[in-house]
Amino acid sequence: MGLRLGLEKPKALVSFAGKPLLIHTLERFRTIGLLSGAVITVPPNREGEFEHILCKAFPDNAFALIAGGRERQDSVEKALNALDESVEIVVIHDAARPFVSKASIQASIEAAIEHGAATVAIPCSDTILTAKEGDFLAGTPDRHRLWACQTPQTFRVDVIKKAHKYAREHGFSGTDDATLVQRMGAPVKLVKGTPFNFKITTGEDVALAEAIIQKGLV
Repeated sequence: MGLRLGLEKPKALVSFAGKPLLIHTLERFRTIGLLSGAVITVPPNREGEFEHILCKAFPDNAFALIAGGRERQDSVEKALNALDESVEIVVIHDAARPFVSKASIQASIEAAIEHGAATVAIPCSDTILTAKEGDFLAGTPDRHRLWACQTPQTFRVDVIKKAHKYAREHGFSGTDDATLVQRMGAPVKLVKGTPFNFKITTGEDVALAEAIIQKGLV
């Protein structure tokens, strides 16, 4: 939901530069033929709104709309269970990242085929600080080993389903899917993304996204 945008509707339906956020994002995947049969998790009881905008934007494409769960992890697992049995590689992407590059998507797929799991990420250029109680400096990790996580996160289907099962059985909740795979002891390949692949969360992010489109930067 777009609560941090000051809205009471799903963030994926927030419009900028003339179309909803979700449509901007899906257009990235259409350019490489990954749109047909896509599974989209949506807030419960909002399926009709999503179906309307999707039919308008992509009249010749069929989507599977799945009511999401309480947490992201629940939503992803429900979507995984809705995949066709013939699917071997799944690309999991945040609707709120509309500027993912074609190269990043393809690189994540290639890495997942080879290693079983991959996530797009970018090396941290800033110095990262850890804090202790009272917001005092606790430490400064070596930034050369730090990466900022992005999406897509791409997996062999059997690997990510096994990871979700493992997390459920062990009561583990993660904020992303690659962490679930790593948590069960399997390797995850890091694939370099771009700074433009940021997640739209605030009104400032929307303004930045509009400026990027206006200037034709992506």
